[in-house]
Amino acid sequence: MRFIRYALPAARNFAPALGGFSRSAWSGLETEIDRLFETAVGGATAATRFPVDLYEDKANTFVRAELPGVKRADINVDLVDGVLNITAARKTPPAAEGQAEQTVTLSRSVRIADEVQADNVAATYENGVLTVTLPKRQEAKPKKFTVEVK
Repeated sequence: MRFIRYALPAARNFAPALGGFSRSAWSGLETEIDRLFETAVGGATAATRFPVDLYEDKANTFVRAELPGVKRADINVDLVDGVLNITAARKTPPAAEGQAEQTVTLSRSVRIADEVQADNVAATYENGVLTVTLPKRQEAKPKKFTVEVK
């Protein structure tokens, strides 16, 4: 099932015609564009979430997150019940004299497969990019067996 948000067109989208209102073919377009723009740029979750990349090789799973402008001390990474939680705080200087420093808290949670060794997780932060290395358990690593053909 898919939920679709519907908003009635604004009154400016109706044009008066012969004693009543007739609806233009373009009447809902402005409202829909406004909704899409607000979701992409101005939504509350868009401001506090950041993109992450997940990739893996034979021995490790990697989570890469771009966190420009965040200090190393303001980053927290933890792994709880198969969920990797990354939180960071970005502090911005005051815009004008007399104003307080503003802090934006960023967070992201990623579900990680059970094949990870939780006690050997490592994270590095260089040039605004956080890389979390999650080593796979020995039994989860692919093994190569040579079978003799007779």
